[in-house]
Amino acid sequence: MNVVTRFAPSPTGYLHIGGARTALFNWLFARHHGGTYLLRIEDTDKARSTDEAIAAIHDGLDWLGLGGDQPAISQSAQSQRHYEVALALIEAGAAYKCYLTDDELTAIREASKQSGHAVRSPWRDKNPDEAPIDAPFVVRMKMPSEGSTTILDAVQGAVTVQNHVLDDMVILRADGSPTYMLAVVVDDHDMGITHVIRGDDHLNNAFRQYMVYQGMGWDVPVFAHIPLIHGSDGAKLSKRHGALGVDAYRDMGFLPDAMFSYLLKLGWSYGDMDIISRDDAVSLFDLGRIGKSPARFDADKLRDVNAHFIRTMDDDTLCAMITQTIAETGNSPSDAAKSRIRALLPLLKERAKTHLDIAGSVGYLLIDGAVTIEDDAAALLNDDAKKTLLDLDRALETAPWTLDGLKEAVNGYLVENGMKMRDIGLPLRAAVTGMKQTPSIIDIMVALGQAETSHRLRIACTQR
Repeated sequence: MNVVTRFAPSPTGYLHIGGARTALFNWLFARHHGGTYLLRIEDTDKARSTDEAIAAIHDGLDWLGLGGDQPAISQSAQSQRHYEVALALIEAGAAYKCYLTDDELTAIREASKQSGHAVRSPWRDKNPDEAPIDAPFVVRMKMPSEGSTTILDAVQGAVTVQNHVLDDMVILRADGSPTYMLAVVVDDHDMGITHVIRGDDHLNNAFRQYMVYQGMGWDVPVFAHIPLIHGSDGAKLSKRHGALGVDAYRDMGFLPDAMFSYLLKLGWSYGDMDIISRDDAVSLFDLGRIGKSPARFDADKLRDVNAHFIRTMDDDTLCAMITQTIAETGNSPSDAAKSRIRALLPLLKERAKTHLDIAGSVGYLLIDGAVTIEDDAAALLNDDAKKTLLDLDRALETAPWTLDGLKEAVNGYLVENGMKMRDIGLPLRAAVTGMKQTPSIIDIMVALGQAETSHRLRIACTQR
Protein backbone atom coordinates (compact mmCIF):
# COMPACT_ATOMS: atom_id res chain seq x y z
CA MET A 1 0.00 0.00 0.00
CA ASN A 2 1.21 3.49 -0.87
CA VAL A 3 0.54 5.34 2.38
CA VAL A 4 -1.04 8.79 2.04
CA THR A 5 -1.81 10.91 5.10
CA ARG A 6 -3.10 14.42 5.51
CA PHE A 7 -3.28 17.26 7.97
CA ALA A 8 -6.48 19.25 7.53
CA PRO A 9 -6.69 22.31 9.80
CA SER A 10 -9.49 24.85 9.84
CA PRO A 11 -8.04 28.37 9.30
CA THR A 12 -9.91 30.07 12.10
CA GLY A 13 -6.87 30.84 14.26
CA TYR A 14 -3.24 30.00 14.91
CA LEU A 15 -1.63 26.58 14.59
CA HIS A 16 -2.03 25.30 18.15
CA ILE A 17 -0.05 22.62 19.95
CA GLY A 18 -2.61 19.89 19.35
CA GLY A 19 -2.79 20.64 15.64
CA ALA A 20 0.99 20.70 15.35
CA ARG A 21 1.22 17.27 17.01
CA THR A 22 -1.44 15.88 14.64
CA ALA A 23 0.54 17.21 11.68
CA LEU A 24 3.71 15.68 13.11
CA PHE A 25 2.17 12.22 13.53
CA ASN A 26 0.79 12.31 9.98
CA TRP A 27 4.16 13.47 8.62
CA LEU A 28 6.06 10.79 10.54
CA PHE A 29 3.73 7.96 9.54
CA ALA A 30 4.02 8.91 5.88
CA ARG A 31 7.80 9.27 6.08
CA HIS A 32 8.19 5.97 7.95
CA HIS A 33 6.35 4.14 5.16
CA GLY A 34 7.89 6.09 2.28
CA GLY A 35 4.48 7.58 1.56
CA THR A 36 2.99 11.00 0.91
CA TYR A 37 1.94 13.65 3.41
CA LEU A 38 -0.62 16.19 2.19
CA LEU A 39 -2.21 19.39 3.49
CA ARG A 40 -5.81 20.46 3.13
CA ILE A 41 -7.19 23.75 4.39
CA GLU A 42 -10.76 23.17 5.55
CA ASP A 43 -12.03 26.65 4.82
CA THR A 44 -15.72 25.99 4.16
CA ASP A 45 -16.64 28.23 7.13
CA LYS A 46 -16.06 31.44 5.23
CA ALA A 47 -17.31 33.59 8.09
CA ARG A 48 -14.47 32.42 10.36
CA SER A 49 -11.71 31.47 7.92
CA THR A 50 -9.10 34.15 7.26
CA ASP A 51 -6.13 34.57 4.96
CA GLU A 52 -4.06 35.54 8.00
CA ALA A 53 -4.86 32.25 9.73
CA ILE A 54 -4.01 30.28 6.59
CA ALA A 55 -0.66 32.07 6.38
CA ALA A 56 -0.02 31.45 10.08
CA ILE A 57 -0.71 27.72 9.69
CA HIS A 58 1.69 27.41 6.76
CA ASP A 59 4.29 29.49 8.58
CA GLY A 60 4.10 27.29 11.69
CA LEU A 61 4.26 24.06 9.71
CA ASP A 62 7.21 25.28 7.65
CA TRP A 63 9.05 26.29 10.83
CA LEU A 64 8.57 22.78 12.20
CA GLY A 65 9.64 21.22 8.90
CA LEU A 66 6.15 19.81 8.35
CA GLY A 67 5.20 21.44 5.07
CA GLY A 68 3.16 19.27 2.71
CA ASP A 69 4.67 17.20 -0.08
CA GLN A 70 2.35 18.97 -2.53
CA PRO A 71 0.63 22.36 -2.59
CA ALA A 72 -2.20 22.54 -0.07
CA ILE A 73 -5.74 21.90 -1.25
CA SER A 74 -8.56 24.30 -0.39
CA GLN A 75 -11.71 22.48 0.67
CA SER A 76 -13.96 25.31 -0.42
CA ALA A 77 -12.61 24.99 -3.96
CA GLN A 78 -14.08 21.47 -4.15
CA SER A 79 -17.68 22.50 -3.34
CA GLN A 80 -19.04 21.52 -6.76
CA ARG A 81 -17.54 18.06 -6.38
CA HIS A 82 -19.14 17.77 -2.93
CA TYR A 83 -22.52 18.72 -4.41
CA GLU A 84 -22.19 16.10 -7.11
CA VAL A 85 -21.42 13.39 -4.55
CA ALA A 86 -24.49 14.38 -2.52
CA LEU A 87 -26.64 13.84 -5.60
CA ALA A 88 -24.90 10.54 -6.27
CA LEU A 89 -25.73 9.39 -2.75
CA ILE A 90 -29.38 10.21 -3.35
CA GLU A 91 -29.28 8.25 -6.60
CA ALA A 92 -27.72 5.29 -4.75
CA GLY A 93 -30.46 5.37 -2.12
CA ALA A 94 -27.99 6.23 0.64
CA ALA A 95 -29.29 9.79 1.10
CA TYR A 96 -32.55 11.64 0.60
CA LYS A 97 -34.01 15.10 0.24
CA CYS A 98 -35.62 16.32 3.45
CA TYR A 99 -38.30 19.03 3.32
CA LEU A 100 -38.92 19.40 7.04
CA THR A 101 -39.78 22.89 8.22
CA ASP A 102 -37.97 24.33 11.21
CA ASP A 103 -40.95 23.67 13.47
CA GLU A 104 -41.29 20.09 12.28
CA LEU A 105 -37.60 19.45 12.83
CA THR A 106 -37.77 20.91 16.33
CA ALA A 107 -40.64 18.59 17.21
CA ILE A 108 -38.75 15.55 15.89
CA ARG A 109 -35.64 16.48 17.86
CA GLU A 110 -37.66 16.79 21.06
CA ALA A 111 -39.20 13.38 20.46
CA SER A 112 -35.74 11.97 19.78
CA LYS A 113 -34.49 13.23 23.14
CA GLN A 114 -37.39 11.54 24.89
CA SER A 115 -36.95 8.20 23.12
CA GLY A 116 -33.17 8.10 23.09
CA HIS A 117 -33.18 7.31 19.40
CA ALA A 118 -31.57 9.29 16.63
CA VAL A 119 -33.30 11.90 14.50
CA ARG A 120 -35.18 10.27 11.64
CA SER A 121 -37.02 12.41 9.10
CA PRO A 122 -40.25 11.02 7.64
CA TRP A 123 -38.91 12.08 4.25
CA ARG A 124 -36.46 9.16 4.30
CA ASP A 125 -39.35 6.84 3.41
CA LYS A 126 -41.60 9.18 1.45
CA ASN A 127 -41.95 9.27 -2.28
CA PRO A 128 -40.00 12.29 -3.56
CA ASP A 129 -42.96 13.08 -5.80
CA GLU A 130 -44.84 14.12 -2.65
CA ALA A 131 -42.42 17.00 -2.10
CA PRO A 132 -43.91 20.50 -2.15
CA ILE A 133 -43.13 22.40 -5.34
CA ASP A 134 -40.13 24.73 -5.04
CA ALA A 135 -39.85 24.07 -1.30
CA PRO A 136 -36.35 24.31 0.21
CA PHE A 137 -34.71 21.06 1.23
CA VAL A 138 -31.56 19.66 2.74
CA VAL A 139 -29.94 16.35 1.88
CA ARG A 140 -29.62 13.83 4.71
CA MET A 141 -27.81 10.51 4.94
CA LYS A 142 -30.12 7.52 5.37
CA MET A 143 -28.49 5.93 8.40
CA PRO A 144 -29.19 2.29 9.28
CA SER A 145 -31.69 1.93 12.12
CA GLU A 146 -30.74 -1.54 13.27
CA GLY A 147 -27.58 -3.41 14.12
CA SER A 148 -24.24 -1.88 14.95
CA THR A 149 -21.15 -0.49 13.26
CA THR A 150 -17.61 -1.33 14.33
CA ILE A 151 -14.50 0.59 13.38
CA LEU A 152 -11.10 -1.01 13.88
CA ASP A 153 -9.20 2.05 14.99
CA ALA A 154 -5.39 1.84 14.80
CA VAL A 155 -5.07 3.54 18.19
CA GLN A 156 -8.34 2.95 20.03
CA GLY A 157 -8.85 -0.64 18.86
CA ALA A 158 -12.31 -1.97 17.95
CA VAL A 159 -14.97 0.65 18.70
CA THR A 160 -18.67 -0.14 18.21
CA VAL A 161 -21.79 2.02 18.18
CA GLN A 162 -25.41 1.01 17.85
CA ASN A 163 -26.80 2.32 14.58
CA HIS A 164 -30.02 3.61 16.13
CA VAL A 165 -28.03 6.44 17.78
CA LEU A 166 -26.73 7.79 14.45
CA ASP A 167 -28.76 10.78 13.24
CA ASP A 168 -29.72 11.13 9.63
CA MET A 169 -27.09 13.83 9.36
CA VAL A 170 -27.34 16.70 6.91
CA ILE A 171 -24.73 16.50 4.17
CA LEU A 172 -26.02 19.32 1.93
CA ARG A 173 -27.58 22.50 3.26
CA ALA A 174 -30.60 24.24 1.81
CA ASP A 175 -28.35 26.69 -0.02
CA GLY A 176 -26.55 23.82 -1.75
CA SER A 177 -23.38 24.07 0.31
CA PRO A 178 -21.84 20.87 1.72
CA THR A 179 -21.43 20.20 5.41
CA TYR A 180 -18.10 19.22 6.91
CA MET A 181 -19.20 15.60 7.30
CA LEU A 182 -19.62 15.22 3.55
CA ALA A 183 -16.75 17.41 2.41
CA VAL A 184 -14.13 15.67 4.54
CA VAL A 185 -15.03 12.23 3.16
CA VAL A 186 -15.11 13.35 -0.45
CA ASP A 187 -11.80 15.17 -0.12
CA ASP A 188 -10.10 12.27 1.66
CA HIS A 189 -11.30 9.89 -1.04
CA ASP A 190 -10.28 12.13 -3.92
CA MET A 191 -6.87 12.78 -2.34
CA GLY A 192 -6.28 9.05 -1.97
CA ILE A 193 -5.93 9.24 1.80
CA THR A 194 -5.18 5.78 3.22
CA HIS A 195 -4.83 6.71 6.90
CA VAL A 196 -6.84 9.36 8.74
CA ILE A 197 -4.80 10.29 11.82
CA ARG A 198 -6.53 12.92 13.96
CA GLY A 199 -7.67 13.80 17.47
CA ASP A 200 -10.06 11.47 19.24
CA ASP A 201 -12.61 14.27 19.45
CA HIS A 202 -13.40 13.15 15.88
CA LEU A 203 -14.03 9.53 16.82
CA ASN A 204 -17.82 9.92 16.84
CA ASN A 205 -17.62 11.58 13.43
CA ALA A 206 -15.88 8.51 12.04
CA PHE A 207 -19.03 6.39 12.29
CA ARG A 208 -21.07 8.95 10.41
CA GLN A 209 -18.39 9.43 7.79
CA TYR A 210 -18.12 5.65 7.45
CA MET A 211 -21.69 5.65 6.11
CA VAL A 212 -20.75 8.10 3.37
CA TYR A 213 -17.92 5.82 2.26
CA GLN A 214 -20.32 2.88 2.24
CA GLY A 215 -22.98 4.81 0.39
CA MET A 216 -20.54 5.63 -2.40
CA GLY A 217 -18.98 2.18 -2.43
CA TRP A 218 -15.56 3.65 -1.63
CA ASP A 219 -12.74 2.03 0.31
CA VAL A 220 -12.69 3.20 3.93
CA PRO A 221 -9.31 4.51 5.12
CA VAL A 222 -7.65 3.31 8.30
CA PHE A 223 -8.74 5.53 11.17
CA ALA A 224 -6.33 6.40 13.99
CA HIS A 225 -7.79 8.67 16.64
CA ILE A 226 -5.14 10.01 18.99
CA PRO A 227 -5.96 11.19 22.52
CA LEU A 228 -6.09 14.91 23.10
CA ILE A 229 -3.50 16.91 25.03
CA HIS A 230 -4.29 18.03 28.55
CA GLY A 231 -2.56 20.48 30.84
CA SER A 232 -0.09 19.37 33.51
CA ASP A 233 -2.99 19.30 36.00
CA GLY A 234 -5.00 16.89 33.85
CA ALA A 235 -7.53 19.52 32.79
CA LYS A 236 -8.31 20.34 29.18
CA LEU A 237 -5.39 22.20 27.67
CA SER A 238 -5.87 25.96 27.64
CA LYS A 239 -3.86 29.16 27.51
CA ARG A 240 -3.33 29.05 31.27
CA HIS A 241 -1.28 25.88 30.71
CA GLY A 242 0.86 27.64 28.10
CA ALA A 243 -1.20 26.41 25.15
CA LEU A 244 -0.18 29.08 22.68
CA GLY A 245 0.23 29.09 18.94
CA VAL A 246 3.35 27.51 17.51
CA ASP A 247 4.47 30.96 16.38
CA ALA A 248 4.44 32.15 19.99
CA TYR A 249 6.84 29.39 21.04
CA ARG A 250 9.17 30.36 18.22
CA ASP A 251 9.06 33.97 19.40
CA MET A 252 9.89 32.78 22.94
CA GLY A 253 13.11 31.24 21.66
CA PHE A 254 12.18 27.60 21.27
CA LEU A 255 13.98 25.68 18.52
CA PRO A 256 12.00 23.78 15.87
CA ASP A 257 13.90 20.55 16.57
CA ALA A 258 13.13 20.87 20.28
CA MET A 259 9.44 21.44 19.58
CA PHE A 260 9.46 18.50 17.17
CA SER A 261 11.05 16.22 19.77
CA TYR A 262 8.74 17.36 22.55
CA LEU A 263 5.54 17.04 20.50
CA LEU A 264 6.58 13.54 19.47
CA LYS A 265 6.63 12.46 23.11
CA LEU A 266 3.15 13.83 23.78
CA GLY A 267 1.33 10.54 23.49
CA TRP A 268 3.99 8.44 21.73
CA SER A 269 6.97 6.68 23.26
CA TYR A 270 9.77 4.29 22.45
CA GLY A 271 11.31 2.57 25.44
CA ASP A 272 13.16 4.96 27.72
CA MET A 273 14.31 7.27 24.92
CA ASP A 274 13.63 10.81 26.08
CA ILE A 275 15.15 12.91 23.30
CA ILE A 276 14.62 11.53 19.81
CA SER A 277 16.15 13.02 16.69
CA ARG A 278 14.12 13.63 13.55
CA ASP A 279 15.82 10.81 11.66
CA ASP A 280 15.33 8.36 14.51
CA ALA A 281 11.69 9.38 14.82
CA VAL A 282 11.08 8.59 11.14
CA SER A 283 12.74 5.20 11.57
CA LEU A 284 10.89 4.28 14.78
CA PHE A 285 7.43 5.79 14.45
CA ASP A 286 4.37 3.58 14.29
CA LEU A 287 0.77 4.00 15.40
CA GLY A 288 0.92 1.07 17.80
CA ARG A 289 3.08 3.07 20.23
CA ILE A 290 0.53 5.85 20.64
CA GLY A 291 -1.10 5.67 24.05
CA LYS A 292 -4.83 5.75 24.65
CA SER A 293 -4.70 8.21 27.54
CA PRO A 294 -4.45 11.98 27.11
CA ALA A 295 -0.92 13.36 27.04
CA ARG A 296 -0.02 16.15 29.45
CA PHE A 297 1.59 19.32 28.23
CA ASP A 298 4.36 20.50 30.57
CA ALA A 299 5.93 23.86 29.72
CA ASP A 300 8.86 23.19 32.06
CA LYS A 301 9.61 19.91 30.30
CA LEU A 302 9.50 21.70 26.95
CA ARG A 303 12.07 24.19 28.27
CA ASP A 304 14.27 21.31 29.42
CA VAL A 305 14.09 19.69 25.99
CA ASN A 306 14.96 23.00 24.37
CA ALA A 307 17.91 23.38 26.75
CA HIS A 308 19.21 20.01 25.54
CA PHE A 309 19.14 21.17 21.94
CA ILE A 310 20.82 24.45 22.91
CA ARG A 311 23.64 22.53 24.60
CA THR A 312 24.15 20.22 21.64
CA MET A 313 23.89 22.88 18.95
CA ASP A 314 26.98 23.80 16.95
CA ASP A 315 28.57 26.82 18.63
CA ASP A 316 28.99 28.81 15.43
CA THR A 317 25.33 28.31 14.52
CA LEU A 318 24.17 29.22 18.00
CA CYS A 319 26.42 32.27 18.11
CA ALA A 320 24.98 33.51 14.82
CA MET A 321 21.46 33.05 16.19
CA ILE A 322 22.28 34.97 19.36
CA THR A 323 24.00 37.87 17.62
CA GLN A 324 21.12 38.10 15.14
CA THR A 325 18.67 38.30 18.03
CA ILE A 326 20.72 41.06 19.66
CA ALA A 327 20.97 42.92 16.36
CA GLU A 328 17.17 42.87 16.03
CA THR A 329 16.97 44.97 19.19
CA GLY A 330 18.89 47.72 17.41
CA ASN A 331 22.20 46.97 19.11
CA SER A 332 24.24 45.25 16.43
CA PRO A 333 27.21 43.49 18.10
CA SER A 334 30.72 44.48 17.04
CA ASP A 335 33.16 41.88 15.78
CA ALA A 336 34.87 42.00 19.17
CA ALA A 337 31.58 41.36 20.93
CA LYS A 338 30.79 38.45 18.64
CA SER A 339 34.21 36.98 19.37
CA ARG A 340 33.62 37.27 23.13
CA ILE A 341 30.21 35.60 22.90
CA ARG A 342 31.60 32.82 20.77
CA ALA A 343 34.46 32.21 23.19
CA LEU A 344 32.10 31.92 26.19
CA LEU A 345 29.35 29.90 24.50
CA PRO A 346 30.41 26.55 26.01
CA LEU A 347 29.71 28.09 29.42
CA LEU A 348 26.78 30.30 28.50
CA LYS A 349 24.71 27.55 26.95
CA GLU A 350 25.06 25.25 29.95
CA ARG A 351 22.79 27.57 31.92
CA ALA A 352 20.35 28.52 29.16
CA LYS A 353 16.89 27.20 28.33
CA THR A 354 16.66 29.22 25.11
CA HIS A 355 19.01 31.30 22.98
CA LEU A 356 17.06 34.35 24.16
CA ASP A 357 18.30 33.63 27.67
CA ILE A 358 21.85 33.99 26.41
CA ALA A 359 21.12 37.04 24.28
CA GLY A 360 19.60 38.77 27.29
CA SER A 361 22.47 37.98 29.64
CA VAL A 362 25.58 39.06 27.73
CA GLY A 363 25.29 42.81 27.83
CA TYR A 364 28.70 43.02 29.53
CA LEU A 365 30.26 41.41 26.44
CA LEU A 366 28.76 43.90 23.99
CA ILE A 367 30.42 47.07 25.23
CA ASP A 368 33.93 48.38 25.71
CA GLY A 369 34.80 50.33 28.82
CA ALA A 370 32.73 50.90 31.93
CA VAL A 371 29.78 48.59 32.54
CA THR A 372 26.59 49.56 34.31
CA ILE A 373 26.87 47.97 37.72
CA GLU A 374 23.65 46.56 39.14
CA ASP A 375 22.69 47.68 42.65
CA ASP A 376 23.26 44.32 44.32
CA ALA A 377 26.65 44.02 42.62
CA ALA A 378 27.64 47.58 43.53
CA ALA A 379 27.24 46.72 47.21
CA LEU A 380 30.17 44.31 46.83
CA LEU A 381 32.54 47.05 45.77
CA ASN A 382 33.44 48.63 49.08
CA ASP A 383 36.73 50.49 49.60
CA ASP A 384 38.65 47.41 50.72
CA ALA A 385 37.43 45.41 47.74
CA LYS A 386 38.39 48.16 45.32
CA LYS A 387 41.86 48.40 46.82
CA THR A 388 42.34 44.65 46.49
CA LEU A 389 41.12 44.61 42.87
CA LEU A 390 43.47 47.42 41.86
CA ASP A 391 46.31 45.51 43.48
CA LEU A 392 45.26 42.37 41.58
CA ASP A 393 45.16 44.32 38.35
CA ARG A 394 48.79 45.40 38.84
CA ALA A 395 49.79 41.83 39.68
CA LEU A 396 48.28 40.54 36.44
CA GLU A 397 50.06 42.97 34.13
CA THR A 398 52.62 40.37 33.11
CA ALA A 399 50.36 37.31 33.31
CA PRO A 400 49.89 35.18 30.19
CA TRP A 401 46.28 35.95 29.13
CA THR A 402 45.13 32.40 28.54
CA LEU A 403 42.75 30.35 30.66
CA ASP A 404 45.48 28.26 32.26
CA GLY A 405 47.92 31.15 32.50
CA LEU A 406 45.40 33.47 34.11
CA LYS A 407 44.18 30.83 36.56
CA GLU A 408 47.77 30.25 37.66
CA ALA A 409 48.45 33.98 38.03
CA VAL A 410 45.28 34.62 40.07
CA ASN A 411 45.96 31.62 42.30
CA GLY A 412 49.50 32.85 42.84
CA TYR A 413 48.20 36.26 43.91
CA LEU A 414 45.73 34.65 46.32
CA VAL A 415 48.39 32.46 47.94
CA GLU A 416 50.80 35.34 48.25
CA ASN A 417 48.18 37.46 50.00
CA GLY A 418 46.63 34.74 52.16
CA MET A 419 43.26 34.86 50.43
CA LYS A 420 40.80 32.49 48.80
CA MET A 421 38.93 32.95 45.52
CA ARG A 422 35.77 33.63 47.50
CA ASP A 423 37.44 36.71 48.92
CA ILE A 424 37.78 38.40 45.55
CA GLY A 425 35.49 36.44 43.19
CA LEU A 426 32.26 38.36 43.69
CA PRO A 427 33.82 41.87 43.71
CA LEU A 428 35.90 40.93 40.66
CA ARG A 429 32.79 39.76 38.83
CA ALA A 430 30.90 42.91 39.83
CA ALA A 431 33.67 45.21 38.58
CA VAL A 432 34.19 43.40 35.27
CA THR A 433 30.58 42.53 34.36
CA GLY A 434 28.39 44.70 36.59
CA MET A 435 26.60 41.56 37.80
CA LYS A 436 26.67 39.15 40.74
CA GLN A 437 26.02 36.02 38.70
CA THR A 438 27.79 35.09 35.48
CA PRO A 439 29.80 32.18 34.12
CA SER A 440 33.37 31.75 35.38
CA ILE A 441 34.92 35.17 35.83
CA ILE A 442 38.33 33.90 34.73
CA ASP A 443 36.81 32.69 31.44
CA ILE A 444 35.14 36.07 31.01
CA MET A 445 38.42 37.91 31.60
CA VAL A 446 40.13 35.75 28.97
CA ALA A 447 37.33 36.47 26.49
CA LEU A 448 37.50 40.22 27.16
CA GLY A 449 41.27 40.38 26.87
CA GLN A 450 43.81 41.92 29.22
CA ALA A 451 43.44 45.53 28.13
CA GLU A 452 39.64 45.57 28.36
CA THR A 453 39.64 43.73 31.71
CA SER A 454 42.20 46.10 33.21
CA HIS A 455 40.34 49.13 31.87
CA ARG A 456 37.09 48.00 33.49
CA LEU A 457 38.76 47.24 36.81
CA ARG A 458 40.37 50.67 36.98
CA ILE A 459 37.15 52.48 36.15
CA ALA A 460 35.03 50.47 38.60
CA CYS A 461 37.57 50.81 41.40
CA THR A 462 38.36 54.51 41.05
CA GLN A 463 34.90 55.96 40.53
CA ARG A 464 32.78 57.14 43.45
